Amino acid sequence: MTLAAATNEHLASISNTLIYSSMAVYTLAFFAYIAEWLFGSRSKVARTAAALTADSGKKAGAPAVTVKNAGGTAVLERPQVVVRSASGARDVPDGPGAHGGDEQGDLYGRIAVSLTMLAFLIELGGVVARAASVERAPWGNMYEFNITFSTVAVGVYLALLALRKNVRWMGLFLVTSVLLDLGLAVTVLYTASDQLVPALHSYWLYIHVSTAIFCGAVFYVGAVATILYLFKDSYENKLLSGGKPGSFATSVLERLPASASLDKFAYRVNAAVFPLWTFTIIAGAIWAGDAWGRYWNWDPKETWSFITWIAYACYLHARATAGWKGRKAAYLAMIAFGCWLFNYYGVNIFVSGKHSYAGV
Repeated sequence: MTLAAATNEHLASISNTLIYSSMAVYTLAFFAYIAEWLFGSRSKVARTAAALTADSGKKAGAPAVTVKNAGGTAVLERPQVVVRSASGARDVPDGPGAHGGDEQGDLYGRIAVSLTMLAFLIELGGVVARAASVERAPWGNMYEFNITFSTVAVGVYLALLALRKNVRWMGLFLVTSVLLDLGLAVTVLYTASDQLVPALHSYWLYIHVSTAIFCGAVFYVGAVATILYLFKDSYENKLLSGGKPGSFATSVLERLPASASLDKFAYRVNAAVFPLWTFTIIAGAIWAGDAWGRYWNWDPKETWSFITWIAYACYLHARATAGWKGRKAAYLAMIAFGCWLFNYYGVNIFVSGKHSYAGV
């Protein structure tokens, strides 16, 4: 074995170790997020107090507590709970977050975010080591795509937190799916380090695949927000109609942002990344022209990328149409993400085509 081959094999081993290490830290973060939700669920009083603070009222339009005098006795009047914004009214106040206003719950949430950051850095190191071991971009097969995708998804989440966006409620759902993604990568999709087929030796690999991974990560964040929006919207509708949701649903859903906030967040992230997804398809077509002599071959990967583009275009158009806002548009968003997910897993694993490399 040459020195270069031995070095590459050693780097591949380091990469595998770092990926497994990141999974261990993500697991610790998972339990910390669980603790945040559990401690938050115990403090109904703390959550109510947090929702009625002056700052909360200024930012989200929360109802104020008023005091009436009845025969010289101060009477604390219970504020009216608004479960849905009326036409022309301000939005329903957002929930306090997973910690529910509980200090210990908030502490566990901060620990969870710190562990998520540490796991992200370790996983990023694993991706870089994998790239060094193969001396190319680490996107030549599904294993490499998976570990890079989960790294970018967590990076998007941490970037939103750094921008002071209210997204910590997403942490538990994100880390859970990242662990599933990495578990699938190391058990089912793992492929030993190898060189690319000749068609992939192009600078378009760095342009086309990197944008595809980033778009997928942002679409995933939008999909999580959309799923939670559907649950929160049903919860608000039930309250509005006089129903009484179960205690578990109440404990979880009342701490999430309002359905209007979740809907707006999902729309904004999907709309922001849609132009980049359009560029991804165009870049892929240009690369296909260079590699295969034709810009479009109706290859399964190309076809499903275009179907995904149409689905998200329909969703964005629906959001701009009054009659299709809300749940109808959200269902379209989930169909669109389902198309992306099938393009990501289904086409690569179950369908043969020009994009089938290295088995998976």
